[in-house]
Amino acid sequence: MTDLELFQAFVAPAIFISGAGLLVLSMNTRLMGIVNRLRAYNRERYAAIKSGNRLQARLLQSQIVSIEHRAGKIRNAFVFTLIGIMGVMMTCLMLGMSLYVPNALVVAVLIFVLSVLSMLIGVFFYLTEVAIGLSSVKEEDKLYGLLEDETPLSEEN
Repeated sequence: MTDLELFQAFVAPAIFISGAGLLVLSMNTRLMGIVNRLRAYNRERYAAIKSGNRLQARLLQSQIVSIEHRAGKIRNAFVFTLIGIMGVMMTCLMLGMSLYVPNALVVAVLIFVLSVLSMLIGVFFYLTEVAIGLSSVKEEDKLYGLLEDETPLSEEN
């Protein structure tokens, strides 16, 4: 392996890690937004239960389930992307070892391919969460529309 080939072999995974880091940062921001919304709905649901507003509590529970589903997709995206990053780091290690152990190059290529596949799975989960993200907004519109039409339980009796 020439010096130029070795340099290219080391630089490509490093650039890959940088791009993946930005992707993970984006996922983290999205996850924090989802978690904050989930906490707010849980507080609203608790307040509705305490005030005896069962319909509002049930409607909020359906939103909580929907948001938990989205959070699970982002978590999966995180996990697979981080596994991919870890694999790319191991690829760099194997490329360095290939200077002394020629067979390490084969292992490096195998790890790199598996890492890219893992990251693709992570991006797939991220895309599916983004695709359903707008549906949560539509569900919220329905929720608040139903809550406006609702009469309090104390007035029903």
